[in-house]
Amino acid sequence: MSGRGRGRGRGRGRGRGRGARTPSPATPSSSSSDMDKEGPVLFEFIFVLKGDSRGIQRLPDTFADFATGDDRPGTLHLREAACGYYRWIVDVIYDAPGKMYLHIGWEKFARHHRLQAGFVLVFSYFGDRDMSVKVFDETRSRRHYHGDSAEEDDD
Repeated sequence: MSGRGRGRGRGRGRGRGRGARTPSPATPSSSSSDMDKEGPVLFEFIFVLKGDSRGIQRLPDTFADFATGDDRPGTLHLREAACGYYRWIVDVIYDAPGKMYLHIGWEKFARHHRLQAGFVLVFSYFGDRDMSVKVFDETRSRRHYHGDSAEEDDD
């Protein structure tokens, strides 16, 4: 057990059989510790992508009211759920009180995650412009990206 997580064990599932599942216990503790660093979820909402998934996206008015308070953030920092080491900086624009949109940076996030119309996203807001995103595809199955896998936890 003392050798777990070291050496050549990062071969993305191409191990030699024994120990192929050895890194999996690290996933929940690493993921939950990343989430714990953020603190509690202050606001959470479900968002269904419609039309052009890479175009400007309007966020729910209830979230806009919550997030803006006395101040209108110019950016939000998005990250994949269970991934604490990479953030996508997305500009936020407003056209009226309570009308908040994801703008510059959203297209790159959407392209990288291959988002399509019909996908369901779960946004969790931790405060201080920090949000995590879970992506569910057209079959309503969660899509897992690099931050969700045990192989990448050593980075």
